[in-house]
Amino acid sequence: MRKLVAPLIAVFIAVAIASPAVAQESSNSPAKLAIPTELLGGPGQWTSPEGLSSALQVMLLLTVISLAPAILMMTTCFVRVLVVLGLLRQALGTQQLPPNQVLTSLGLFITLAVMTPVWKQTYDEAIVPYTNHQIGLDEAWRRGADPIRRFMSLQIERCNNSDDVWLFLQYSSPDTRPETYDDVPLSALLPAFMLSELKTAFLIGFQIYLPFLIIDMVVSSVLIAMGMMMLPPVLISMPFKLLLFVLIDGWHLIVGMLMESFQAFT
Repeated sequence: MRKLVAPLIAVFIAVAIASPAVAQESSNSPAKLAIPTELLGGPGQWTSPEGLSSALQVMLLLTVISLAPAILMMTTCFVRVLVVLGLLRQALGTQQLPPNQVLTSLGLFITLAVMTPVWKQTYDEAIVPYTNHQIGLDEAWRRGADPIRRFMSLQIERCNNSDDVWLFLQYSSPDTRPETYDDVPLSALLPAFMLSELKTAFLIGFQIYLPFLIIDMVVSSVLIAMGMMMLPPVLISMPFKLLLFVLIDGWHLIVGMLMESFQAFT
């Protein structure tokens, strides 16, 4: 504490000595408030490539970071992956193993592997031309949204869930009759994509759950036949489920099946 107090006292003394001189100087000359020139240009200059000052870049970065979880869940394959991994853990009956942090990290890496072509095309067609002053902000937004829109439409069409698009269209845009997915507004395409991902994830989870459910039923029937009704079947079935999962290299099969369930983006 003494080491910290001594520098603080020195700082306060220096400020007290300097404050009269500063006050005298300020009394002799009128006070001036320097406003950065970047803030005087208006919204047009703020959003231009050369007008993004460091302060605005930090503000935009914080905004993107705060919206990143919602964007990640709504426009990528993260929902399907995380739901399937959660159902797999329930089917194994291992309670909180693997922990949520491990499943989330695995889901993020799978999402990164699947979404890399989409994000690369968005970067090449939208961000690079915008930073090179070749296109405007509106055009950059349209080009950046096109690959993500195409990815979502491919997954909806692959899973035969196009009815979900019409479900949200009749509420958001009842007079709209789009001929292709490019004409579907994002207000209908985004929730339709999430609903399609949830349906597909539960179908995959059911297929994963079924073999482990059969093991539970067999173990329960054997225990009842032996008169060991007081012994919980989970104590016997869980080692067999873990053994089966390890012998068939379950993690490799599950992750491979998840990645193959998505329509390839070309």
